[in-house]
Amino acid sequence: MQIETRGLIRRFGSVVALAGVDLTIPSGLRIGLVGPNGSGKSTLLRVLMGLLEHEGEVRVGGFDPRRQRLELARQLAYVPQIAPALAASVTELARAVEALRDLDLAELRTRAEALGLRWSAIANVPLRALSGGMRQKLLVALALSARAGLLVLDEPTASLDAATRETFFHMFGELPATTTSILCSHRLDEMRHLVDHVVSLEEGHVRFDGPAANYLATRALSVIEVQLAAGADSGWLDDLGFAAGHAGWWRRTVDQREKVELLPRLAGMLDGRLVNLHVRDLESIAVDESREGS
Repeated sequence: MQIETRGLIRRFGSVVALAGVDLTIPSGLRIGLVGPNGSGKSTLLRVLMGLLEHEGEVRVGGFDPRRQRLELARQLAYVPQIAPALAASVTELARAVEALRDLDLAELRTRAEALGLRWSAIANVPLRALSGGMRQKLLVALALSARAGLLVLDEPTASLDAATRETFFHMFGELPATTTSILCSHRLDEMRHLVDHVVSLEEGHVRFDGPAANYLATRALSVIEVQLAAGADSGWLDDLGFAAGHAGWWRRTVDQREKVELLPRLAGMLDGRLVNLHVRDLESIAVDESREGS
């Protein structure tokens, strides 16, 4: 399921949501689609699935998504950011998907239970009567059980609690290597261990398209906070670019490379000059155009 776009443009009236997007992504990659709200992420997903008209060329697994929507749909599984409030019951939905796709209902029930859904309690409940989090869990279980060639997940963990997110990460990691997957999120910190390729959008433009490791090395930011021992010299922290705070605390925001370089040095100081060391990954991934191509 290779993804290719050439000169992809999508307009909503006078607003250009996608401005000449060119991508070539080989089959089998785990793709992190990132960017701030309004960057064009969801629009790109909808174009790739054939849900929106567009200018330019798009091919997904060799299919034209607009002209060959049914052929593409047979190989696609999708979890939207907001689960639909359908009148059909959980069992009716599962049976419909079973009839359309190669769905193993026993596997579906196992996944649903692992994600915290008690199947016996929800089987006859209308989807719209479930909470948002329960609907999200069910759709995730359906998508992961569908054996799709292309898996599209738009903010799949947004309504999941911490324990369920960990279960989802484990299930996602067990997908076949041949599955192409797109995880759309503004929280790359949460899914950095799941993806090997990153596409970053900003105002409808591609700002990065390449290996996840290269993206994380320059764009994933962390905050390092250290606390000096009483009376310890602070000049060396100032030289390292740390800013002084209160009660002996110093703080610096760093990228991935800087974090890897600094932490061993700081850890060696914990037996004397430092009494505390704290590292926190930032949820928002900063895109700095001046560093593009690094």
